[in-house]
Amino acid sequence: MNMIRLLALGLAILALSHTPFAATAQSSGPLRIEITDGVIEPLPFAVPTFQAETGSAGPYAQEISRVIAADLSGTGLFREIPSSAFISDITNFAAPVQYADWKAINAQALIAGAVSEQGGQITVKFRVYDIFSGAELGQGLQYTGTIDGIRRIAHQVADTVYSRITGETGYFDSRVVFVSEQGPKDARRKRLAIMDYDGANVKYLTDSDALVLAPRFSQDGSRVLYTSYETGQPQIYVLDVASATRQAMGTGGGNMAFSPRFSPDGSSIIFSLEQGGNSDIYRMGVNGGAAQQLTSSPAIETAPSFSPDGSRIVFESDRSGTQQLYIMSANGGEAQRISFGRGRYGTPVWSPRGDLIAFTKQNAGRFHIGVMRTDGSEERLLTASFLDEGPTWSPNGRVIMFSRESQGETGASALYSVDISGRNLRRVTTPDAASDPSWGPLQN
Repeated sequence: MNMIRLLALGLAILALSHTPFAATAQSSGPLRIEITDGVIEPLPFAVPTFQAETGSAGPYAQEISRVIAADLSGTGLFREIPSSAFISDITNFAAPVQYADWKAINAQALIAGAVSEQGGQITVKFRVYDIFSGAELGQGLQYTGTIDGIRRIAHQVADTVYSRITGETGYFDSRVVFVSEQGPKDARRKRLAIMDYDGANVKYLTDSDALVLAPRFSQDGSRVLYTSYETGQPQIYVLDVASATRQAMGTGGGNMAFSPRFSPDGSSIIFSLEQGGNSDIYRMGVNGGAAQQLTSSPAIETAPSFSPDGSRIVFESDRSGTQQLYIMSANGGEAQRISFGRGRYGTPVWSPRGDLIAFTKQNAGRFHIGVMRTDGSEERLLTASFLDEGPTWSPNGRVIMFSRESQGETGASALYSVDISGRNLRRVTTPDAASDPSWGPLQN
């Protein structure tokens, strides 16, 4: 069994594991991957700088190669071999690969490519090689785009490489909408912003001084729901990402409406509506109309999230006396409690794979991001800090992004990501403080 297949096997085991374990998969040769307590030994790979096939393509080839390497290394599943260790290089994209030279430095995957530029159009060709089996992994491909979009082309290449090696869909060619925060903590300006998954290419979607909260992408990434205080009380708006135009959803009717999400098919939204001191969950068509009340109790019920197939909703409620998680039909009705651990649970969100629910947990003075099965079993806490909250899933269900606020009067919020195994905690760099992330789908 070659190393590429072993990594795929390790990922499958890791995805299914929710308690510490030890497992080893080994090939008949020197290749080996060990998984112990949810840890995978990263796969060594090499990305020689892509060849420039036209005179103007050199800088673009450099940048594309570096973005691909950063995407793969950032997963924690891959380890880049530095160019200083190379015995040979790729000087001709069409020439045969010298497998022995790459095997000698323990490269187990090799990514070779070429870049051309003409009239502002960039074309990237690439191949992926399994060094120990001495064969190309799949067929060579190419992507084409504009100079302004070279980072996106690089993300597309990295997604293809990731998919071929792991057997999973990638998540690099995706975007995140979030709340950008500027100024002192007690007078912080908050605007909606959008960025690439890795924090690059930040663009602002709103510019008013009104407080905005909890942006949420539609399933196709074309629209964003969010809550704004510009009228003095929270109301829900929908924003078109391409044009940055927006309109009020008409959900409040004079009451506070907040915490919205789209249904998977984009035809309706769910949200919380406060009336008489408590809040219930409602559903209405995305184009307006009468709202359907889904819960009815004197409790605070909020933060609803659809299952991927749109048939069920998970939400938080204090109907039991403490903040806990519940699941009910998307049409309302009896709800089943699924959280029973110590502490309080909130902000649940269903995995795009449908098998897990991520949540925020507060217990013993600490905040955690965690996951559990949809029946509440196999709860695992992935993080712990002064304040972690608001999880959102990557498109492939492998990674969770969330907000972390530092302690103290001047504490600022930042975005972090973590693998569902609890490994590879990383900060996502943004120009200013940031909170409330919502991870969109892979771009078309």
